[in-house]
Amino acid sequence: MEKLKIAGGYPLKGSIRVSGAKNSAVALIPATILADSPVTIEGLPDISDVQTLQALMEEIGGQVRFEDGEMTVDPRQMVSMPLPNGRVKKLRASYYLMGAMLGKFKKAVIGLPGGCHLGPRPIDQHIKGFEALGAKVTNEQGAIYLRADELQGARIYLDVVSVGATINIMLAAVLAKGRTVIENAAKEPEIIDVATLLTNMGAKIKGAGTDIIRIDGVEHLHGCRHTIIPDRIEAGTFMILAAAVGEGILIDNVIPQHLESVTAKLREAGVQIEVADDQMFVSRGEGLKAVDIKTLVYPGFPTDLQQPFTSLLTRANGSSIVTDTIYGARFKHIDELRRMNGKIKVEGRSAIIDGSVQLQGAKVKASDLRAGAALVIAGLMAEGVTEVTGLEHIDRGYSHLVEKLSGLGATIWREKMTQEEVEQLKS
Repeated sequence: MEKLKIAGGYPLKGSIRVSGAKNSAVALIPATILADSPVTIEGLPDISDVQTLQALMEEIGGQVRFEDGEMTVDPRQMVSMPLPNGRVKKLRASYYLMGAMLGKFKKAVIGLPGGCHLGPRPIDQHIKGFEALGAKVTNEQGAIYLRADELQGARIYLDVVSVGATINIMLAAVLAKGRTVIENAAKEPEIIDVATLLTNMGAKIKGAGTDIIRIDGVEHLHGCRHTIIPDRIEAGTFMILAAAVGEGILIDNVIPQHLESVTAKLREAGVQIEVADDQMFVSRGEGLKAVDIKTLVYPGFPTDLQQPFTSLLTRANGSSIVTDTIYGARFKHIDELRRMNGKIKVEGRSAIIDGSVQLQGAKVKASDLRAGAALVIAGLMAEGVTEVTGLEHIDRGYSHLVEKLSGLGATIWREKMTQEEVEQLKS
């Protein structure tokens, strides 16, 4: 196991490039199961979630080549092999295998998904969609069993807006008979990205990016080449980082429209942002102002950036309130920021941040992916050296983070943990 060390207090400048979108990648790769010839996806991030999915594709018989961000999946030898345990436990998005395998093989056995522990994130809306399409769904010994004689298009209303359920129903419906209508669908850019891939494969999908998606089933899907969208959460993380410790940072490979809520909130806090076609230049203003944030489904402020923004607000003048309406348990980073001298308290779904404090380097632990990003930003802001453990979470979503930040002038490095440190971490 490794730990991350950060010597904070130094200004960063230069340019940094955003990788392909993690939240697209984890759905695009399972979508390749539905094709009857090879599919190539360009621009994938080099993260552990992608590597885990590659291994799962190979486990069910796929021929996979992944090099320099380009993955080609040949699904012709794939079989509906049960995946009750093992790698599916490593990432939440393994549930996309349910929709893809159900759509292709009319059956699947998938272990309950893993990933970050952010409190209850039920998959009841996924199951509701599968059952509406004609599948029988049972939970047997910790695995989800899906079976269908055939899938028939249906009208499905999602009780809560869910990115995962919207994509999973799309995956299952593209080869179903007749028309499927998903109402109260999520609108995230990643949904449009997946719909674009499926359309390039021959699917008939209309309305992706709106709250009503219509899918007319087809008999088969073919291979194609697809380029993934940039990761808006990684881009937003870099924007927040630039606002915290930047002396002018150019963020390359972005779609500015995907980041409008983040841009607006940073400008409200006094951060200077210049926007071009696929780049943003972010620099600190004279003084950072306190702002209140409420996370909402897209196009609102993303829950995935609540934690990094909390670190930034420890430097703001005044008191800020961050409310997470999506995942109320997403405040495990607060205790770690307190270790670094952060003056923050949690009340229900809100964190109240008393700004204008100087963070101090400390030993902290990342409890989940975005908490890890928050602690990296805090470490760059802090006086002294910060030591971050739990890097397996950070590696799930940020590609070559140490190299990218070092390119901006950060003093950041990885070290192997001693056996004693590993034992302490487990205790």
